[in-house]
Amino acid sequence: MTERGFEVRGLGEIAIRCRNFDAMCRFYSDVIGLVPLEGAHRDGIRFFRLGNGVEGHTAVLALFEVTGPVATGLQSSLHHLALSLPRRQQAAVERWYEARGLEWHVEEFGWIGWRGVFTKDPEGNTVELVSYDPTLGGQGV
Repeated sequence: MTERGFEVRGLGEIAIRCRNFDAMCRFYSDVIGLVPLEGAHRDGIRFFRLGNGVEGHTAVLALFEVTGPVATGLQSSLHHLALSLPRRQQAAVERWYEARGLEWHVEEFGWIGWRGVFTKDPEGNTVELVSYDPTLGGQGV
């Protein structure tokens, strides 16, 4: 704990504004494999479960449909989003992306022991599926 009296313990939500809402929903459900949350929310917003969060809060990806201009790629304030999965599943990710004709690449971050498989979503945002890889010798913080 810090003198602040609190310490961030996990990701609560990532929210992305989407020009092509349907394509983005399909990408995150059909390609990435996230499960949509059901429940009372308004049209034009879709929540996907990322996993168990801190003390019962479910971590989510939220997609918001917009009709006006939205900056993506280098013009966006979003650099990328990273979602975690076990290292042993990354080869399956690579095969999955290949089978779908998606461009992707791998980056290794030895200083911390992370290996990421990167692609782009339909809006041009960078999506990383990242794992701790003890063979890289990092701290794994």
